Amino acid sequence: MKSKLQKKEAVGVNAKDLAASRTVIITDFTGLSVNELSVLRRTLKAMGAPYRVVKKRLLKFVFETEGMAFNPKDFAGQTGVVFSPKDMVETANAVYQVAKLHEKRGFLKILGGFDVSAKQFISAADVTAMGKLPGRQVLLGQLVGMLASPIRQFVFVLDQKSKQ
Repeated sequence: MKSKLQKKEAVGVNAKDLAASRTVIITDFTGLSVNELSVLRRTLKAMGAPYRVVKKRLLKFVFETEGMAFNPKDFAGQTGVVFSPKDMVETANAVYQVAKLHEKRGFLKILGGFDVSAKQFISAADVTAMGKLPGRQVLLGQLVGMLASPIRQFVFVLDQKSKQ
């Protein structure tokens, strides 16, 4: 059991992370082993996004310090929170990829997210849908491929005409 001072310190640390974040994703990690949780933490740490286990009551205080109305007690299970400086799509993709590994067993459920700059809650279905999107680099590559395709075809036609 944590003392009052330890709880205040935990709220302070998490409030600092929330203030520095663009997005927050809340998960239920019930059933994950320590090793599986470590994989998630390593994946997110590479993005500069810490993954913390936070009690719901303390999480409510963290959100209140930033003036956000949010009640994590609406969710069942144990709450793990991702505080990310990246945009929602990139963060959701990283969490979704790890959650997909445990999909059959039903572990690591995405409970929702929070757009910190807009102070708006995002539903679990929307966060999951964003997580399924390909990354920014992949989308840019696809766009370049689509733009270059007509030019390649035109050059091919000209090449075939010049051989006749």
